[in-house]
Amino acid sequence: MITTRKHISAKHLPTKASVWCFCILTILALPTVAQDQTSYPDISTIDPDLSIPEINLGVPRPGIRVRQTPPEFSGTDVHHILYLPQNWTPEKKYPVIVEYAGNGPYENNLGDISTGKVDGSKLGYGISGGQDFIWLCLPYISADGLQNQTQWWGNVDATVAYCIREVKRVCENWGGDPNSIILAGFSRGAIACGYIGLHNDEIAALWKAFIPYSHYDGVKQWNYPHSDRASATARLQRINHRPSFIIHENNGIEATKDFIQSTNVDAPFTYQPLGFRNHNDAWALRDIPARRALRTWLKQVLDSPPSPPDPQTTQK
Repeated sequence: MITTRKHISAKHLPTKASVWCFCILTILALPTVAQDQTSYPDISTIDPDLSIPEINLGVPRPGIRVRQTPPEFSGTDVHHILYLPQNWTPEKKYPVIVEYAGNGPYENNLGDISTGKVDGSKLGYGISGGQDFIWLCLPYISADGLQNQTQWWGNVDATVAYCIREVKRVCENWGGDPNSIILAGFSRGAIACGYIGLHNDEIAALWKAFIPYSHYDGVKQWNYPHSDRASATARLQRINHRPSFIIHENNGIEATKDFIQSTNVDAPFTYQPLGFRNHNDAWALRDIPARRALRTWLKQVLDSPPSPPDPQTTQK
């Protein structure tokens, strides 16, 4: 785990010799490409120590995941999942882990799967172990406003508004601590920590800290608007010195580190290699070094005082 604070940041020759040289270089390069998967263990070699509760309907209650559709979306299939910790009582305040899912449907050659649905997320439960934290899995809203978006963003403004409103409701109705809201996400959800979570000053002001796993807003330009580095850097400016615990499988964390360093954004970024080859958030359900490091980091973050407002990013 590496923690940093401030970031400064042939022409083709048609001869036999050139052909043989090209072939040799290509062969030499092939093991490097394959090594990224084979040099890291598979997460399936570690048995899980946590099992996520099934989805229920009805009134939220301790230790239960409940599917909810807000009144603003009555008659649609738009919904989120709320989990109250096993030790929840109405007299206490609890930190809240807000989580965004990856793209779906997705499956790779290792058997890693992402459905893109709110009920498939795992990070929040793995981080908390089902205790001490409220866990809120939020949707991306489709362009027509009738369902959850499982691929990329749908209606970004509606998604941002949904997040702001439901975080406020969780704090008002279920004992969420507005000074201890953590934003987490896997894959698309990791990008969402910036693309959605830092979309404007209002939503950016919600967060105490960030936990993106696998990908990061701005590292790669994708096929959707404002995914370029300049736009992502502008969003990252809204982080306002708050801490991030950035995780990635294989050696992918280096690209994220290089991007963040290039932005010169001043904030505490902790970089944690996962240590496994899988593009899969099921690692959070296992007792591995990365999860232990994350839990230690989060305890330290929650014990620290809130970050002061940044006058450059506070709405007038």
